Amino acid sequence: MTDPILFTLAVLTLLGTPGPTNTLLATSGATVGVQQSARLLVGELAGYLIAVGAIRIVLGPVIHSYPLVGIALKAAVVLYLVWTAIKLWRRNAGLTHSQAGIGMQAVFVTTLLNPKALIFSLSIIPSNGPGIGWYVLGFALLVPLVGFAWILVGRAIGAAAGDKHAGAVRKVASVALVGFAGVIAASVLG
Repeated sequence: MTDPILFTLAVLTLLGTPGPTNTLLATSGATVGVQQSARLLVGELAGYLIAVGAIRIVLGPVIHSYPLVGIALKAAVVLYLVWTAIKLWRRNAGLTHSQAGIGMQAVFVTTLLNPKALIFSLSIIPSNGPGIGWYVLGFALLVPLVGFAWILVGRAIGAAAGDKHAGAVRKVASVALVGFAGVIAASVLG
């Protein structure tokens, strides 16, 4: 996709679509607020950049040649999302730097395994050309922008729910993660 406007719209649309990373960002915004959650954007950006690079250089050609590798990767993503959902349901045990917050490691790994990275890598970010660096830079600027918007949405939900309902917010997020895992699992099963 070499048209800058279409590229920007495609990136914003895909990043804005609810998914596992956005669920964690919104949950963090709801439970610990904007200021503590903003640091998670580093994990999101790093996860996407590493995933997109790895897919373009290594995984894309391997998946194209050996489709079972793609299926195995999707299965790994499903297992990770279910594991993260269980941890989130149990008050974020093992995923936090504080009692209620989402850890940067959870955001990084979830983003690294996010199926959206495949779409960015193989369909949206141009595969070659003299301006590819500008597209990667644009992508790198849009990721934290949209991620921050999800944190703000989460904060608004948290404010509406009240602090005494933070556990319910995490449980809803946990169910959403299982739902995303189910969608990915269904794509594996055909």
